[in-house]
Amino acid sequence: MTEVLIGVLAGIVSGTGMGGGTILIFLLSFLLGIEQHIAQATNLIFFIPTAIVAIIVNLKNKNIDIKLAILISIFGILGAIIGANISIHIDVGLLRKCFGIFLAIIAINEIYSIYKMYIKSYKNSKKN
Repeated sequence: MTEVLIGVLAGIVSGTGMGGGTILIFLLSFLLGIEQHIAQATNLIFFIPTAIVAIIVNLKNKNIDIKLAILISIFGILGAIIGANISIHIDVGLLRKCFGIFLAIIAINEIYSIYKMYIKSYKNSKKN
């Protein structure tokens, strides 16, 4: 049952465009105790169907710049090959720490963005 809840939660987050894989990797390793390498590989398989659905929806809504998407995809594939080969040779503990640092950086950036948006709306409300 836990696996189903993890899948649904990660799917919902993925559908909003926020990166359900980040949540999926965290929940798989934290709640189920799955090794980091396996959690990340599972995330890659999870990503395929969710990405296809997101592409279909966004193509229908004309939200995709096809030329830009192709260019980014080509270099993303190259980066994924390089990253996968690097991660195979990294100790699980170090990989987990790197992932934690990555999540912390994302959290700090999001908090800072919300803070800037709050300050901007506060200044605009003072002018009116």
